[in-house]
Amino acid sequence: MLKNKLILLGITGGIASYKSAELARLLVKEGANVQVVMTRNAEAFISPLTMRALTGHPVYNSLFDPAHGTATVHIDLARDPDLVLVAPATANILGKMTAGIADDLLSTVLMAVKTTKCPVILAPSMNTAMLQNPAVRNNINVLRKRGFIVADPLEGNLACGDVGKGRMVEPAGLLELVKEELAAREDLQGLTFLITAGPTRESLDPARFFSNYSSGRMGYALARAARERGGHVILISGPTVLEPPSGVDFFPVVSAREMYDIVMEKLTLAHIIIKTAAVADYRPEETFPQKLKKGDDLILKLVRNPDILKEIGTKKGKIYLVGFAAETENILDNARKKMEEKNLDLIVANDLCQEGAGFNHDTNIVSLLYKDGSVESLPLMSKDELSHQILDRIKKFRKK
Repeated sequence: MLKNKLILLGITGGIASYKSAELARLLVKEGANVQVVMTRNAEAFISPLTMRALTGHPVYNSLFDPAHGTATVHIDLARDPDLVLVAPATANILGKMTAGIADDLLSTVLMAVKTTKCPVILAPSMNTAMLQNPAVRNNINVLRKRGFIVADPLEGNLACGDVGKGRMVEPAGLLELVKEELAAREDLQGLTFLITAGPTRESLDPARFFSNYSSGRMGYALARAARERGGHVILISGPTVLEPPSGVDFFPVVSAREMYDIVMEKLTLAHIIIKTAAVADYRPEETFPQKLKKGDDLILKLVRNPDILKEIGTKKGKIYLVGFAAETENILDNARKKMEEKNLDLIVANDLCQEGAGFNHDTNIVSLLYKDGSVESLPLMSKDELSHQILDRIKKFRKK
């Protein structure tokens, strides 16, 4: 399960850090690539050389080491892990994470990690009195609410001679937790997603076209999230400035009719279809081979493009079909009408006039409308986070 998975192991200055060597050994034995980031206090308990020998990789411990070869090492380290594990996690690092303090390499890396992309496991280790301190208990609760996974400390003999709760979970237990979390992140294995994204363009002449403000961010975020969770993703996208997520089957298109052709070709391959693309409803009846020059008022006749979503709804069979409704008024009523007309299983509705929602934002605010008539409103969140929320609902309701 862990073969070729990149695990970032953070080690802080607690007595339990000696167990981090055994933890790294177990992870490597399971086939994982382990990248260690240590605090300066951790080095008082265990040598970076030991961790380098066990993992086969250089150990990172400073924001400003010229040997890193880059001034953004904290971003580079945070970008690629499949999972982050901080073991031991002292009261100090828990407090920093809660307060948003980034004053060394490990705390800065943790600030840059996207918890929606990879799980972050914290393995607290400290004296019982420290663990029971209201500040520490509050910090742990806050971090849990933010999506961090906390491996609750065990009871037993502590280094100071006390007996009580505070022992770090043993390396073998942490290894199993790592496996569980990575398995949960691949909960969509065996499913094929067909996702459309971005705008379409309808040509008028060689210099002009009709389009809309869609950036493609929502569709690309969904494609990325589905791929991260083990799904096979077919991404059909209109023109955007975005890089396609790695590991997806990517089909770039320009016009609504081009998107229609690819969607219908791939339709039967999909278990789940998510239509986020803002497809042009109309196109010019006539296109001009040369650029139109200024003159008198120009009257253009527009004709309907194929209704891709509606046609999918008539052919979908057992496919779970999700649509999006970007509205400016009567949001829920318009979304319900679209849901019925297109035979959708779920529709994601948002108000384009709401700050932080809709096109050209990294965030969104949506309502989810289900086939049984229920509505769920979600608060402002990043489109990456929203993607996982939507996938969670698809997974839940698709089984019913």
